[in-house]
Amino acid sequence: MDRGERAAGWLECDTRFIPAHYQPASLIDLALGRGVNVHRLLQGTGLFHEDILAGNRLISPLQFLRLISNVQQQMQADDTSFLLGQQWLPGHYGAASHALRHATNLLEALERLVRLQPLLWPLLRLRLRVDERYVWLDWGDCFGAGGQDVFLVEASMAALTGVSQWLSGQRLPWLFHLAHTQPRYIEQYWVHLGEQLRFDSPLNQMCLPRKYLHQPWAGASATAGQVAEQEGLAMLAALPAVQSLLDGLHDHLLAQIRQPLRLEGVAESFGMSPATLKRKLQKHGTHFQEQLDQARSSVALELYQSRGYTSDEVADYLNFNDRANFRRSLRRWTGLLPSELREWLGGQR
Repeated sequence: MDRGERAAGWLECDTRFIPAHYQPASLIDLALGRGVNVHRLLQGTGLFHEDILAGNRLISPLQFLRLISNVQQQMQADDTSFLLGQQWLPGHYGAASHALRHATNLLEALERLVRLQPLLWPLLRLRLRVDERYVWLDWGDCFGAGGQDVFLVEASMAALTGVSQWLSGQRLPWLFHLAHTQPRYIEQYWVHLGEQLRFDSPLNQMCLPRKYLHQPWAGASATAGQVAEQEGLAMLAALPAVQSLLDGLHDHLLAQIRQPLRLEGVAESFGMSPATLKRKLQKHGTHFQEQLDQARSSVALELYQSRGYTSDEVADYLNFNDRANFRRSLRRWTGLLPSELREWLGGQR
């Protein structure tokens, strides 16, 4: 047997760990409320409505993504993702939702959302970064969202915008960076997110001045929140694994980003053969070079945004001796040349 087949510890796209009566149920209820036929809605998911009502069925990310695809095809409404996002947080997911509901400020809420992410937001990873002036939230793909990626990003940003407004009692001045091109239904973004939008960005990000992080939130119970978080962490530990394979790979690449990184060496670190890691990445609709480019893009953007590095300093940090090669690589990672990226950075505040 291949070493990779014996390796455990990762959630994969076919791992059944998402309770069907959590986030998927909200999606189904919204669709049914708009007249979608339940059989068409569940077609190809391996689910029956009775399974969801029973409250004990676990589904995989692939099944969840197929459900989202069905909803998109059957509803064809521009506001679906945004309305779902507003319902999904803090949600009704037991202790994890209670922990988020009783956060005493934005920083605590964001830290809990990151720690309990597989329970609260299973399909996308959230990375939190705080520098001297801003808080940055980066959204990444956990399981290979494919054609559902824009839907999930819209839902994610609407969810975080809505829950932060509800818990803080004010609409926070988030700035949104979106990797996709501006869609025709831009008015839905204005209604649900606001007008601080930048499309065709290198990453999917949200940005906010850090002064909002520690403002106290009324109505929170610090004790209830701490107890609920511990219960949520126990729920997390009971999952087949606490992190997706793509998340684990992303973290590993970030930690080793200044070293030479090749498929063979990374596969060995993961206890897999190169062929097994390659096959698992293909199963998630990606490949090693794409994941490495995403990690390098994340690091480069952090160096530019939070540390004020010049392009030469970023190139040195990432061990590029050939500046022309760095320019070509940066364009591959971000879609922008260094001069274009500086212009983009200059207009993001």
